[in-house]
Amino acid sequence: MAIAIPSWLVVHKTHLRLEVVVAPRASRTRVMGVHDSRLKIQIKAMPIEGRANDELVRFLVDALGIAKAQVEIISGASSKKKSVKLEGVNAQLAVLELS
Repeated sequence: MAIAIPSWLVVHKTHLRLEVVVAPRASRTRVMGVHDSRLKIQIKAMPIEGRANDELVRFLVDALGIAKAQVEIISGASSKKKSVKLEGVNAQLAVLELS
């Protein structure tokens, strides 16, 4: 059974791209649903010196069971709206683990 691809996930031939919006300074890091066609993720870390970005990458690595090298923030590093490249990740796995 195929899973519908949500608006926050873009499938490319060689990788996936997640469109996320982060909310830093949360009590814990977790997915909060969809906001403006982006996956909303609360981040426990403060948005200082890349800490929130590091926490986002750690969260995705743990949630998807992949290596840190497979995750790259490709745009929005200093913004709440980010695009994240995922290499070697199945789209269905990403939808199941992050929805």
